[in-house]
Amino acid sequence: MEMLLFSLAVMAIAMGSILLAHYRNFRDSGYKAISGNSFIRTVSDKGFYGEYLTYAFLKKLDGYKKLMTNLYIPKEDGTTTEIDLIMLTEKGIYVIESKNYSGWIFGDEKNKFWTQTLPYNQKSRFFNPIWQNKGHIKAFKSLAGIENDDFYKSYIVFSERCTLKKVSFGSQNIKVVNRDKLLTVIKADMDSSSYVLSREDVDQLHTQLQEYALADEARKKAHIEDIRSKKC
Repeated sequence: MEMLLFSLAVMAIAMGSILLAHYRNFRDSGYKAISGNSFIRTVSDKGFYGEYLTYAFLKKLDGYKKLMTNLYIPKEDGTTTEIDLIMLTEKGIYVIESKNYSGWIFGDEKNKFWTQTLPYNQKSRFFNPIWQNKGHIKAFKSLAGIENDDFYKSYIVFSERCTLKKVSFGSQNIKVVNRDKLLTVIKADMDSSSYVLSREDVDQLHTQLQEYALADEARKKAHIEDIRSKKC
């Protein structure tokens, strides 16, 4: 019994140390300030946690940049669209849709729905994330007044826990990647891209977007209700 209790105590200490390390990384990342999400809320929500992990990867990139999360951008019909992550740089505007999924992913840029396959042949469909991010960029263009397609980079970022089994896309400035490959892909993208914005432009856009960040619960609720009404 004493040996069992000792083993449990060691495990508890080890788990506590791991959790503390995760908390310190979270605290130092700056994610709470830009998202409004606490550590507990972030690690207990699969979607937020995926966004946080992607954000942490992007923070490692060199160069002048501004990162923002969960922007509720107005659309022409009076509703809003939510951008998971956006990175403003001198090389362009990176609009990122985070999918913290597991399993196998099948999809084609031309198809309305993609498929997630889990163990025991469990399958579920989800809306084409390339189309989803295209809608985000369309709303952003209207808001920012920057219409040039070459300024925008659409990134669909899936978890390392999933396999992009058969995913097809061919449009310019679109990337579909696993999160652990994100830095490699985005660095190559930025290295091959020309400067299109000045630092002053980046700062101005960042200031302009502050109004649409850190949404209150009323705005989030209205956004969710809009999505539900369209599904009915």
